[in-house]
Amino acid sequence: MAWFDLPEPELRAYRTSTAEPEGLDAWWADRLREAEELASPPVLRRYEPEVYGPTPVWDVEFSGARGDRVRGWYLRPAGVADDERLPVVVTFIGYGGGRGVPVEHVLLPSAGLATLVMDTRGQGGRWTTGATGDGPEGGAELSTVMTRGIEDPEHYYYTRLYTDAACAVRVAGELPGADGGRVGVFGTSQGGGLALAAAALRPELVAACAAELPFLCDIRRAVTLVDTTPYAEVAEFLSNHADLVDVALGTLDRVDNALLARRIQAPTWMSAGLMDQICPPSTVFAAYNAIPAPKEIVVNPFGVHRVARQFDERRLRFLRETLLGTAH
Repeated sequence: MAWFDLPEPELRAYRTSTAEPEGLDAWWADRLREAEELASPPVLRRYEPEVYGPTPVWDVEFSGARGDRVRGWYLRPAGVADDERLPVVVTFIGYGGGRGVPVEHVLLPSAGLATLVMDTRGQGGRWTTGATGDGPEGGAELSTVMTRGIEDPEHYYYTRLYTDAACAVRVAGELPGADGGRVGVFGTSQGGGLALAAAALRPELVAACAAELPFLCDIRRAVTLVDTTPYAEVAEFLSNHADLVDVALGTLDRVDNALLARRIQAPTWMSAGLMDQICPPSTVFAAYNAIPAPKEIVVNPFGVHRVARQFDERRLRFLRETLLGTAH
């Protein structure tokens, strides 16, 4: 691996050259309004108390895009009354993965923060398990989704997934024992992209945003800069559908976090690796530099597409300081 992108001083000044689609805010407002009109109340079922003991876990279903049911986990810290109002961090999952099993998500509850883990529709077959289909039928898939519905932004896969993420933020603040004024979002790679999107689409609800090595930023640049998946799915598709280049790129513009990030109001913590050939550093900085809210980015000069474990405590400190007002 080598440094292949812009040097760090240029990264800190870099901005995307992609023009924002006209009427982007109204277009997304229509997507969210449609989801809310079709929504039904979330359903919670206590999950395996004999396994998790004093750490309460619920299996959750809530309504996402088009009213589709989305699965999730809701975990709260041990020894806290069910009705004690706590901050909730919505956790989003990386590409190909699903919500997994609750034992994968006990860090935040162990640090005093509740978490709602959102399953990823139509994924969950690659590296951790899922339980949500991309629609009312079906379930987890070993799938590639970057070009699913790319000819029409209203039917594009990531339009649905971003809408799910925005719905999850609203639902998180309404869960039993949740403090709706202290909802955070967190994720890595695709999960980081979803965290940025949720913070941008629901700025009035998100109080803290942590996005590690985020995907889906400065997408036009990414698909021509690297030939690694998932971005390579777009290049391969368009190599065989040259007639759809403008249409497909126009669809991707509507989910580009380098554009949506201009709407983020929450304090934001991000990370980037200068040798990351999955989510190139310039694309990460394109989103970071667009954020008008208080923000911090940590850079691993030799970082590839893998979170440096030394950053975990820094991210956790950010979430605790922002949502609990303390790191002690």
